[in-house]
Amino acid sequence: MVRLGRSIYKSPAQIRAMVAPGLATAASLAAVRAGIRAGVSTLELDAIAERTIRAAGGVPNFMKEPGYHHTLCVSVNDAVVHGVPNDRVLEPGDIVSVDSGAELGGWNGDAAFTMVVPDPSRPDVVQKREALSAATEHGLWSGIASLDRIRDLNEIGGIIEDAIRSRGAFGIIEDYVGHGIGRSMHEEPPVFNYHVGGRGPQVKPGLVIAIEPMVTEGTIETHTLDDDWTVVTDDGGMAAHWEHSVAMHAGGLWVLTAEDGGAAGLAPFGITPIAPE
Repeated sequence: MVRLGRSIYKSPAQIRAMVAPGLATAASLAAVRAGIRAGVSTLELDAIAERTIRAAGGVPNFMKEPGYHHTLCVSVNDAVVHGVPNDRVLEPGDIVSVDSGAELGGWNGDAAFTMVVPDPSRPDVVQKREALSAATEHGLWSGIASLDRIRDLNEIGGIIEDAIRSRGAFGIIEDYVGHGIGRSMHEEPPVFNYHVGGRGPQVKPGLVIAIEPMVTEGTIETHTLDDDWTVVTDDGGMAAHWEHSVAMHAGGLWVLTAEDGGAAGLAPFGITPIAPE
């Protein structure tokens, strides 16, 4: 749910306050990434993330969503987003998208990554799924990098779409998009992953957004399973999801949910992130 009625722009002090929950979110995802292997359940991964966030002094913000009781969303294979952790055991070759968020000091972080469980017996399957994930991640970082030059937020959708299309004929989900983030995990404005009309809000210091392309190998049509959360592709095709929370400030841009502020991801674009002061 998007919270309305607040300015979408944050003060320098508010952006500084968002660094800690961003790092707690990043730490949870790093711990989960290290724990992903064939034979581990998605509920075990959830426990890893919760321990990490609480050890950092934070609270899993997904648990504050009405009716949701987990730290993570873990979406496997044809699941696009909002996969509910359970006793499902990961298998070799599974493509796994992990979404996490932390609240700390009344501020929020939100990020996601995708990886493929190693499967030496099926290198062609792994390669195809890794290409899907790589295209999605490329769209994410292309969108983040564009904040350094675009003036209107809706421009970002076309940049993300073009970046993904440059990697192949993938489907870009339209029913779910990025969002503003701050005191609430989901705030205005929407952040599109595809070409849209209109200019959108101005990209200027104080803008803090979560950019999150969701990409499939086939159709963009989806439906929600009986658990009322897990969103899967209609055609059973594989899906990937990457996300970061990003802040624009007077000195430049900073990826709040990356341990290095986005330095590695932005380096290919010739951009150096600047920590908020």
